[in-house]
Amino acid sequence: MPPTSSSDVLIRKLQTISDIREAEIAILKSIPIQEKDLSANHDLVREGDHPVYSFVVLDGLIGSTKYTSEGKRQITSFFVAGDIPDLHGLHLSVMDCNFSTLTPARIGFMRHEILRNICDQHPRIANAFWRSTLIDAAIYREWVTNVGRREAYTRMAHILCELIFRLRSVGRIQDHVADIPITQAALGDALGLSTVHVNRMLQELRREGLIATTGSRMHAIDWPGLTHAGDFDATYLHQRNPAA
Repeated sequence: MPPTSSSDVLIRKLQTISDIREAEIAILKSIPIQEKDLSANHDLVREGDHPVYSFVVLDGLIGSTKYTSEGKRQITSFFVAGDIPDLHGLHLSVMDCNFSTLTPARIGFMRHEILRNICDQHPRIANAFWRSTLIDAAIYREWVTNVGRREAYTRMAHILCELIFRLRSVGRIQDHVADIPITQAALGDALGLSTVHVNRMLQELRREGLIATTGSRMHAIDWPGLTHAGDFDATYLHQRNPAA
């Protein structure tokens, strides 16, 4: 069963990437977290903001986004349960991208002053947060490669592999079956593809017997085949105990 409290969601995620011990767990459980339930397409942080909070994803899917002067959107990363997408806001005075809900989501807000004090007093927690931001940077690098150099079919397979892997690692799905209510338009904005092209690539993955879809429910029927099609190697996600 998924964790029921805000701190449990955060702790489980940090445990997948760092050696978090009982002393640190007690400190993390003490962090005041203000929860909010939000609909899809809600801006949590906007480019140019000077936030005093960082947020942890408790449920749902968040995207980091940039817009061109013509209003075209590029999604630069997805964030799932346990992620702290704007943790770098602790040290940057102004935000250089937007963070928006891509699906209905539950979000937990944590004050920067509290997080800074914890990091000052508890180096192991500071190291875990630092490792989290480094992994976010690794994901950005992989996404640049995916959009810049892989064919559309491979891009689609790769992004599905990443979502499934990350959701499995935090206990949100089992057996490679995920409920991902993300629109094809959002997938297109993440992959640099038109909605029509996204639809064609999903159809091709279905025809190849790699995935099956029913509404927002997606099943990776042939996980080894899907990872091969997506040129997917999970090393860049730096999990302590990688899911199969």
